[in-house]
Amino acid sequence: MALPVPNLDDRRFQDLVDDAKRLVQQRCPEWTDHNVSDPGVTLIETFAWMTDQLIYRLNRVPDRNYVKFLELIGVSLFPPTAARSQVTFWLSAPQPDVVRIPTGTQTATIRTETDEAVVFATVEDLPIIPSSLVELGSMLDGKAYRDQWAALEKGTSFACFKDVPAPGDALYVGLTEAVPSNAVRLRFSCHIEGVGVDPTDPPLIWEAWSGEAWERCELDADTTGGLNRDGDVVIHVPKSHEASLISKKRAGWIRARVTESAEGQPAYSASPSITSLNAITIGGTVDAVNAELVVAEDIGIAEGVSGERFHLQRGPVVPGDEPAVLEVSAQAGWEEWTEVADFAGSGPDDRHFVIDLSSGELRLGPAVRQEDGTIRQFGAVPEQGARLRMRSYRVGGGRNGNVAARSLSVLKSSIPFVARVENRRAARGGVDGEDIENAKIRGPIRLRTRSRAVTTEDYEHLAREAAPEVARIRAVAAGDGSEAGSVRVLVVPAASPAAGGWLRFDQLVPGDETLQAITDRLEEARVIGTRAIVEPPVYRGVTVVAKLRARPRQNPNRLQDEALQALYAYFDPITGGPEGTGWPFGRPVNVGEVYSVLQGLRGTEVVEDARLFGADPITGQRGQQTQRLEVEPHALVFSYEHQVLVEGA
Repeated sequence: MALPVPNLDDRRFQDLVDDAKRLVQQRCPEWTDHNVSDPGVTLIETFAWMTDQLIYRLNRVPDRNYVKFLELIGVSLFPPTAARSQVTFWLSAPQPDVVRIPTGTQTATIRTETDEAVVFATVEDLPIIPSSLVELGSMLDGKAYRDQWAALEKGTSFACFKDVPAPGDALYVGLTEAVPSNAVRLRFSCHIEGVGVDPTDPPLIWEAWSGEAWERCELDADTTGGLNRDGDVVIHVPKSHEASLISKKRAGWIRARVTESAEGQPAYSASPSITSLNAITIGGTVDAVNAELVVAEDIGIAEGVSGERFHLQRGPVVPGDEPAVLEVSAQAGWEEWTEVADFAGSGPDDRHFVIDLSSGELRLGPAVRQEDGTIRQFGAVPEQGARLRMRSYRVGGGRNGNVAARSLSVLKSSIPFVARVENRRAARGGVDGEDIENAKIRGPIRLRTRSRAVTTEDYEHLAREAAPEVARIRAVAAGDGSEAGSVRVLVVPAASPAAGGWLRFDQLVPGDETLQAITDRLEEARVIGTRAIVEPPVYRGVTVVAKLRARPRQNPNRLQDEALQALYAYFDPITGGPEGTGWPFGRPVNVGEVYSVLQGLRGTEVVEDARLFGADPITGQRGQQTQRLEVEPHALVFSYEHQVLVEGA
């Protein structure tokens, strides 16, 4: 229960007017017209309004004191986090030399009348390395390597797998160079002999050698139907690709490997036959962040005293992958100062500083008087007249950066031989900065936690501190759906729906870096004997099939789009649910809610039918129709392919 808040003055506008009129009756009995039309009453009401505003400001004093107390215990606002994505640069034509995409290259969404362009900047250099085919072979049963280069040079057809391909058979393609993070186009001339497979879903995957293991490549396009006809295969090679020796032949190796057929997936009944093959590099992919990089910014000149404060010119600062570095001028050059969380462990010679990312304020070590009267210096003090500058920092971020796939299509600066850019996946991880109201709630939790994890609230608070970019966090203790001696921390990443209003399932899986950051933080604070398991929650798919009748003069197609968007928005694990703050963990779904959502649309005359189905969001398999879809205690719902039929009036 919250403590009662004192009201320093509970009078309001009408109370002040009534008090003034009573004084008028006592002090000025000759003033008899107290109606609102009297000019004197108008003056009374004017001064009462001004006094009411002063009382309102007076009652804000406890709030200000509360915020100042939060500052004393070290509570500061979480800064915004920047969304991240991968941007692919496509070449206009194959180049004989390496094309370099420098760090900081900016791409953006298209600016419209209502929306500003969202800008992303690359975080590292991207070399697009020219390559061509230099070796070709087949691996049968994962053991016997068969060289196919001679047949390729002669232009004769050859079977790339065994007569009846088996899982593990592979076509090995050797490139002149390793092409990490590059896109490679393989142009095949094939005969239709690899019969039996579904051309849109062949049991075939592409992999690249990383120096230690084969890593899967992302398939961008395959017009060969699983190596069954002439066409192109475009693959994105992983960043770890390395050149290596296979059968005493050195090349940048990639391969197409036959896999076990999934349920309902046809297998190869005969090996594809290849006549010709060539390879070229046509693009590359690099990580990008929704933030602007500020480099070597001068922030001031030191006065040579303890506890100095400086302000960055831009802010708020987006948290980076590495700690910020302050550079201080000295006789021997620029000295590096290290960022720390606080000065508790800093000695008088430690070059430390603290930065408030939300406000952009940078603080140097203070001098504190001890109990015995001596002065202790926490952190070094720069010499008087020394220049201070930040090596680099990023500004920007926010949830606006969670743009949909293929939204980043504008190259802000011209780069030779680059024809276009795109983000093949939606950006995620962008979260707005924390507001003061949330900090007021978080302050007492931090005071109770004291950097140790005992209760589930402690785990949630520390996880939020370690990864402020995630959307939702829930801790589940042993006996409440978690195994004995462990605490499960369920993490839901921030994600924005695509243009149709729906989220892809892979958007709800947090990145390995996020999970590792939370795990490392909880390992420092957990109680001995307790194990922290950090993972995404279980998602229960839900599919709605509904039939509506539109109101007169309503466009059925438009109503259908609105109905689908409403369903995807309501059954959203991040922003859906009855309160609009994300579907509650463990809350079941009733078909009555579906009727309520659809009937609430302006263009709906009547909901004629609504059916509710469970669905597996991974396999897409639909369950039985039900009136109430039960959800595990700590699971969330996920919309999967709703279907709405709208009939005109």
